[in-house]
Amino acid sequence: MKKLSVEQLMDLEVTSVSKHPEKLSEAASAIQVITGEDIRRAGATSLPEALRLASNLEVAQIDSRQWAITSRGFNNVFADKMLVLIDGRSVYTPLYAGVYWDVQDTMLEDLDRIEVISGPGATQWGANAVNGVINITTKSAKDTQGGLLVGGGGTELRQSEEARYGGKLAPNIYYRVYVKYFDRSDSVRPGGPTANDAWRMGQTGFRVDWEQPLDTTFTVQGDAYDATMGQVGPDNIRANGNNVLGRWSRSFGDGSNVKLQVYYDHTHRRIPGSFTQDIDTYDLDFQHQRPLGPINNFVWGVGYRLVEDAIVNTPANAFLPPSSGQQLFSAFAQDEITLRKDRLHLMVGTKVEHTEYTGVEFEPSARLSWTPGGEQTIWSSISRAVRTPSRIDRDLYSPATPPYRIAGGGNVVSEKLTAYELGYRAQVSPQFALSLATFFNDYSNLRSLEPLTPPLAFPVEQSSGLRGHSTGAELTADWRVTSAWRLRAGYTELRVHSEPNPGTIDRSTRDSIGRDPNHQFSLHSLFDLSAHWECDADLRYVGPIANQNLPGYSEADVRLGWRPAPVWELSLNGQNLLHSHHAEFNRPGARREIQRGVFAKATWSF
Repeated sequence: MKKLSVEQLMDLEVTSVSKHPEKLSEAASAIQVITGEDIRRAGATSLPEALRLASNLEVAQIDSRQWAITSRGFNNVFADKMLVLIDGRSVYTPLYAGVYWDVQDTMLEDLDRIEVISGPGATQWGANAVNGVINITTKSAKDTQGGLLVGGGGTELRQSEEARYGGKLAPNIYYRVYVKYFDRSDSVRPGGPTANDAWRMGQTGFRVDWEQPLDTTFTVQGDAYDATMGQVGPDNIRANGNNVLGRWSRSFGDGSNVKLQVYYDHTHRRIPGSFTQDIDTYDLDFQHQRPLGPINNFVWGVGYRLVEDAIVNTPANAFLPPSSGQQLFSAFAQDEITLRKDRLHLMVGTKVEHTEYTGVEFEPSARLSWTPGGEQTIWSSISRAVRTPSRIDRDLYSPATPPYRIAGGGNVVSEKLTAYELGYRAQVSPQFALSLATFFNDYSNLRSLEPLTPPLAFPVEQSSGLRGHSTGAELTADWRVTSAWRLRAGYTELRVHSEPNPGTIDRSTRDSIGRDPNHQFSLHSLFDLSAHWECDADLRYVGPIANQNLPGYSEADVRLGWRPAPVWELSLNGQNLLHSHHAEFNRPGARREIQRGVFAKATWSF
């Protein structure tokens, strides 16, 4: 992938849109692909930093360890409308319906790609894939044979070490094991004082891939981590967890295939002064793809998930009941119909899910794509998606004993979205491609805070009394200027609005629902100075966030890389070089600022 032309990059196969392989250029969705090579040359040191390469995402760093990440609006520290998958395992926590980005990690050198869909993917992926899907895929063990040592450090990323080794257990059975550790410095408060949020984590993992006859593969992989995060309070935050996943797939000569995946995930997090949680997730998923005649490509599947959690409450907060077990049953069916050979395709389908909070939910979609000629695709879609209630919506009480300021929201129902999209993608030449996606999202039953005994302001309970919409456009362009120089640019225009339903008294101040800039622009330059030297730069502009009183900002990252030999790579990376420190999120009282950082890195493969 290092020297692919733009034309070859557009021919990459993606699976996140329709749950079966299709060319990126023909996918009927606003999808962007971040390759492992893109991540290496960006000098990214974490998954959230790598996601900045997708211009259809809002990525805001809150402090040393916390991030707000979503697409198409309603971003906040508990962004709850983005489904994130790592090798098919959902990392969307049922506690607050978001992602703990501070413990989502892997060896970035082992990443194959990240597929980022902006817009709902609920028909394929289920509830909570409302505003988009982030599908992170690592390389097979077969593609990571041999050893790799990575080390470095600097001002903000103070220390980082990684080691990985891959080999063969038997003919056609490949494995890899890895271990990594990092230590990150504090962010700062406005004016310069430290925020006391330094962050360090160790992680280890493995993967085994067995290639069997008859196009059959079997994968087993797992990870374990332990992290400590600083906070202003009585003690540090501690988090640890582990997971194991198994996947079996088989392809048949008639173009059909089946896949069965199971995984178990355990997470533990202790936040002194707030609560302690343990969550165990058991998940099973089956999928079958089969062509039905010359014009139909049918995919269907079923799934089951069990989530068990136990909370240790504190005087400040209580989840009542303190433990729960929730089951999710799901089934989906989707048919891609060729209305005109190689020109006009219609994809229709729906997901049906049953949750213990809200019962049966339907999430249908219809996508029409037209290839009028040459390397062009025009698509339109209408989709329905839901975000099901989480524990924080239904069961949170604060303080833990009466009189409450916040009481559990027994009336919270699923947030619902009806999304409309129109897009255009073109391969203008072998060196230049562009894509434009426009959208209108109509939301109902958004989360609100309702007074229990009006006109008194408190106590309040969680409810579903808001409605809203977001509109916008996402423009991306990829230009291979010369064989040694590539440019990628992206621009996003976004407008978000929410309001109470008639007769609703909302105390949340709608600032907490969505905190989004109206404009974003990014430019990535990858330049080969010679056969051994690389110079790469990333420039981004993020507009003001009006309801946070947060001004817009511009920032630049620069990387200089040197390969003195095929097995060695040395790099010097500068991040946030335009300011000594800047803020990306939150109101003035809770604001943290991200500092300029420089770090050096060495990689040795053997």
